[in-house]
Amino acid sequence: MNFAQAADGAELAWTSEGQGEPMLLIAGQATAMDGWGPTAELLSRHYRVIRFDHRGIGRSGKGEAERYTTRLLAEDAATVLDAAGADLAHVYGHSMGGRVGQWLAIDKPQKVRTLILAATSGGKRPEAGMQPDRAALQALVSGDMARLEPLFFDAEWARKNPGATHTFFNSHASAWVKARHFKTSREHDAWSGLGSIKAPTLILHGTEDALAPLPNALLLREQIPRSVLVRAPGAGHGLHLDHPETVEWIRQFIARKSS
Repeated sequence: MNFAQAADGAELAWTSEGQGEPMLLIAGQATAMDGWGPTAELLSRHYRVIRFDHRGIGRSGKGEAERYTTRLLAEDAATVLDAAGADLAHVYGHSMGGRVGQWLAIDKPQKVRTLILAATSGGKRPEAGMQPDRAALQALVSGDMARLEPLFFDAEWARKNPGATHTFFNSHASAWVKARHFKTSREHDAWSGLGSIKAPTLILHGTEDALAPLPNALLLREQIPRSVLVRAPGAGHGLHLDHPETVEWIRQFIARKSS
């Protein structure tokens, strides 16, 4: 385990595994680096996978309250890349991690080789169908694994992968931090900056995602120049874990953009 020091002095825990081009994994709200589980292992067969705990999560320090915005969390991500000696990396963000990844690609384009956005959004919009329904939002706020699991994972996958499921939903974080992560994700708004993203961008989205409904991905595709959207039929919010075929989709995308 390694630690990088953020701008406010908070210690950010990070780790690295595998060889090849660096790939930074950015987890969703209140989710630790361990939550990437089997996906990190699969990716590490092809890339140098760098993971970290967001401030206040897992083994990272909580830092200052005003640093809990997606744009400032992107500065944390850049700090981790610097500590890992990765000047340029593929960046893969899930849910809130995708929101953070957007700002990293907007504000520090020199660090992002490709951008992969899974189950995410550019922020709140007034259009119909963009926001999660009330039941899904209440389940998210509850933190109840039994209520959340059907929104994230295929039932059969969850049954066969109890360890990965439990780890994903049980990151160490205080109520103070969880509340700030929830607010951070909900207040994200990068729509006005998405057009400036230069990195080749792959958008992965489940057709049955109730927490970030599919219209979010369609609008991301419209706003990010030359981006590619791949829909995962029947997938929910946790397609980065329960649809391992996404790893091959990512590899193919990176191979095409690198050739």
